[in-house]
Amino acid sequence: MPIYLYWGEDEFATNQAVTQLRDRLLDPAWGSFNYEKVPGDRPDAVIYSLNQALTPPFGAGNRLVWLAETTVCQHCPPELAAELDRSLAAIPETSTLLLTTPNKLDSRLKSTKLLKKHAEVREFSTIPPWKTELLVKRSQQVAKEIGVKLTASAAQLLAEAVGNDTRRLYNEVEKLKVYTGDREKALDTDEVASLVSANTQNSLQLANAIRDRDIPLALGLVSDLIDRNEPALRISATLVGQFRTWLWVKLMVEARERDDRAIAAAAEVGNPKRIYFLKQEVRSLSLKRLQQMMALLLELEADLKSGADEKQALQTKVIEMCE
Repeated sequence: MPIYLYWGEDEFATNQAVTQLRDRLLDPAWGSFNYEKVPGDRPDAVIYSLNQALTPPFGAGNRLVWLAETTVCQHCPPELAAELDRSLAAIPETSTLLLTTPNKLDSRLKSTKLLKKHAEVREFSTIPPWKTELLVKRSQQVAKEIGVKLTASAAQLLAEAVGNDTRRLYNEVEKLKVYTGDREKALDTDEVASLVSANTQNSLQLANAIRDRDIPLALGLVSDLIDRNEPALRISATLVGQFRTWLWVKLMVEARERDDRAIAAAAEVGNPKRIYFLKQEVRSLSLKRLQQMMALLLELEADLKSGADEKQALQTKVIEMCE
């Protein structure tokens, strides 16, 4: 298929996919003639990219035209949509048009419908930090891609250490690859802990500290996260996600729901087996306290978006939630 549409805010993963596509399509000897990156903010970016993609390549290999950070799937005038309709089906097999955008696609637009019809669409969204199963799965996928064998517990530890930072995940797995060389035995948790950056404090640990009313630990985690330049709004979003999950589990338990699959569906937990552990985590929490925490987290988000001092706002709300 000569047309690709990559979307999502994970810039590192997107650029990696672009590099792989470029290496696969272009002949090294003719790459400078057959590859062009077109900035999406250029006034005639879409029309120019279509015209370039319709042009046969020079010499050997294929032509690749990359329309970067385009907004054609968020806003597209009728005349531009008509040009897309005329051109997309006419792109020759020897040319490839790649469109990338960090923003979510607007499925209502004609341009988006046309691209979904003619293009291979891939999503590169950042995994929410509270979706731990997906983070572990991503760690396992990257390890397999690079050729590093990990035990299940080592993959879990790696996911906890790097969170949803794809760039850091690849860097850490590359480091593990250098350590293992050609060895067949899988790395265990002790080896991963000794090689991956020891600073594994994250927002999920902060949520656990708040749940356990451990004010000194919670404040220490806040300081650690801020000192590592973790955005306060991202910390807030992670806390909201975790406490929302706990709230839903508690609500379903209080409603005497016994089907873990039903609880998982309500709480948007991908793996129903995780519900057993979540039930243990919320056992000491009252429904009223969880509801109060959600209200405080909404206040925290409003304060941060209003320009409040990040560290002070986090510390204040963390103390309130613990108390």
